Amino acid sequence: MYGTVEDLIMEWKREAVLTQKVLDSLTDEALLQQVYPEGRTLGRIAWHFVTNIPDYLTDFGVSVAKVPNPSEVPAAKEITEAFQTISSQVTNALQEQWTDDTLKQNQKAFGRIESNATIFMGLIKHIVHHRGQVTVLMRQAGLLIPAVYGPSKEGWAQLGVTPPL
Repeated sequence: MYGTVEDLIMEWKREAVLTQKVLDSLTDEALLQQVYPEGRTLGRIAWHFVTNIPDYLTDFGVSVAKVPNPSEVPAAKEITEAFQTISSQVTNALQEQWTDDTLKQNQKAFGRIESNATIFMGLIKHIVHHRGQVTVLMRQAGLLIPAVYGPSKEGWAQLGVTPPL
């Protein structure tokens, strides 16, 4: 858990770097990849978690500029640029709007009373969840997967190691 705003910002920045690597690997063609015909596309999932960040934070008291027209999935480059901008805005907003005491304050979230630190951790977990979905769809679309919490299949090969099963 986060004891200080600085702890939270450090975690946010670490996860943002990993998410940016994944998003930077997207192509416009891959955005159309689906698990099944009625399922969301890779582009829809990526755009969902990117555009959800300002909505989520605003709902819980951190003012971040919302994305205009979030229902239209843009080109891959625009998704990556939007995430980069939003990620930076989140860092600035937390530095300016929250204090260590703010992290400890409780509010209602998803039908429960939770601390702001827990609510923010939920946002990070939401992004990580969807980032995992995106990487699976990237693999299905034939894209190379960047290392996230360890080497990808391609990363192991670059190290001269047979990937573990």
